[in-house]
Amino acid sequence: MREDGERLEEARWYVVHTYSGYENKVKANIEKIVENRGMQDQILEVSVPIQNSIEVKNGIKKTVPRKVFPGYVLIFMHMNDETWYVVRNTRGVTSFVGPGSKPVPLTEEDIHRMGIHEATESINIDIGDNVKIASGPFENSVGIVSELNSNRRVVIVNLMVFGRETPVELDYEQVEKM
Repeated sequence: MREDGERLEEARWYVVHTYSGYENKVKANIEKIVENRGMQDQILEVSVPIQNSIEVKNGIKKTVPRKVFPGYVLIFMHMNDETWYVVRNTRGVTSFVGPGSKPVPLTEEDIHRMGIHEATESINIDIGDNVKIASGPFENSVGIVSELNSNRRVVIVNLMVFGRETPVELDYEQVEKM
């Protein structure tokens, strides 16, 4: 219970729909409101999931960040009248995801399927490090880390396969720092 008698329920992940292309603006606006109103204990995290993809244009490989869920922002928050009002009335937000005006939190299954983890595990490996593959079809191979994705808990390692450098996606548990 808070001083005003309002029950503070457990923080959950909610999804809000935004105008297309406004995801980062909505994230910044909500974070600014949270800071200005001192609501850090109620709205804990605002996320626009990004995934790096490799594009080849004119024979040149380029890593391009892409939004995983265009038009949506994920918010880890305690749902109450005040937080609902702040988020719902943020410029660029069209609605919460859920029937009518009632927001529905993501289920544990949704969170797991989307690659969102309550506590992201850190790994003692950085981009550019030499690593040895500990398990799987490339076991005992050595390569260089080219990308890390802590949300999905994967690392991209460049390995020499048939005389060519090949990016291979592996779980954190499959690699060891050399």
